[in-house]
Amino acid sequence: MPRISKPLGAIQVKRLDRVGLNPVGGVAGLYLQVTPSGARSWILRATVGRKRRDIGLGSYPAVSLARAREKAADARDLIEQGLDPVIERQKARQALMQEQAKRMTFADAARAKHEAKKDEFRNSKHRADWISSLERHAFAHIGGMEVADITLADVLRVLQPIWLDRTETATRVRQRMESVFTWSIVSGYREAANPAVWKGALKELLPEPKKVKKTENHPALPWGRVPEFMAALAEREGSAARALEFGILTASRSGEIRKATWDQIDLNTKVWTIPAKNMKGGKEHRVPLSPAVVALLKALPASNSNFVFPSPKGNMMSDMGISSLVRRMNKPVPVWVDPKQNDKPIVPHGFRSSFKDWARASAVGFDDEVSELALAHINSDATRAAYARDELLPLRKRMMQQWAEYCAGQGEGVQRAVS
Repeated sequence: MPRISKPLGAIQVKRLDRVGLNPVGGVAGLYLQVTPSGARSWILRATVGRKRRDIGLGSYPAVSLARAREKAADARDLIEQGLDPVIERQKARQALMQEQAKRMTFADAARAKHEAKKDEFRNSKHRADWISSLERHAFAHIGGMEVADITLADVLRVLQPIWLDRTETATRVRQRMESVFTWSIVSGYREAANPAVWKGALKELLPEPKKVKKTENHPALPWGRVPEFMAALAEREGSAARALEFGILTASRSGEIRKATWDQIDLNTKVWTIPAKNMKGGKEHRVPLSPAVVALLKALPASNSNFVFPSPKGNMMSDMGISSLVRRMNKPVPVWVDPKQNDKPIVPHGFRSSFKDWARASAVGFDDEVSELALAHINSDATRAAYARDELLPLRKRMMQQWAEYCAGQGEGVQRAVS
């Protein structure tokens, strides 16, 4: 039988500071454990079957002396019944999780998954987009459903309305739903198979994303009107105007432009090296700079900021800066519109499509893989091959120079590129 120490009072326990196990009495084998760091917790030392066990009963003072004695007494009652308190506690926790699973909705699971992985996102925009895409497209259909009960048919209700018209978005939503269900399964909230997996499930019911002809495009200006737009843009002052001009001439994304810093740009070799962390595809990207771009950069006003196109306070330009400029250029009556999309006002990202259409034109004649590489579309087979050929930088340099000349209104008589 374990020795029963003289019961200590709450004030006496509060004063215990000897490192190690301090008996507190009241229940045989109950100790207050003090670590070298000063942390304190309750331990019940007892023999379970033929083994001596140190059973944790919680930290002090979160668990009071009176409560520790209650828990210790309960544990000894279980031991006398031939039960292991630790195993019984694990069973109770598992039963609680199973009960909670009945009330875990898809929306709750999505937010829990999002929180668990919050530090793995590329940036704050990617982090916000991850959950907002599910809020927009999935929550209305299955957000309030218990995650354990959602079926393949429920997932289809989410995806089918957007699969053909917004395939890229729908694909991301499916992938994110799959990750939520995977989290739910490994966390004990779902026992059935993942209903959002592609192979062996949705692949048999939905068209392959790459084979869907209709894709979502940003409203873009016809490439034939780009010189006209560039002339109007040249009349505008400010960092946003020069950033947009730079973006059009380099066929870059808004985020890459706004995050551009002077240490990324080599005016001697005339190359802008965008680090992997700033790229959508997560791979470093080199952009040859035409003489027009170099002249634009050299003409920028002096600034103490390392950002090439800083905000008025010297910080990174807001993601609304360039978009707001284009909207202002379309007031009071929209003149810069996409006729292929019912005259929707253009957006900055659309100029990448304008560039692609220009590069495809018979008068220009660059191979598709060259323009794909310029756009950093690194998921295509052609572009992977291009990377193996040293990024085709000399040919891309010639293409970007011809693009700059075209944007300046010198598009007539452009020579056909020879690869």
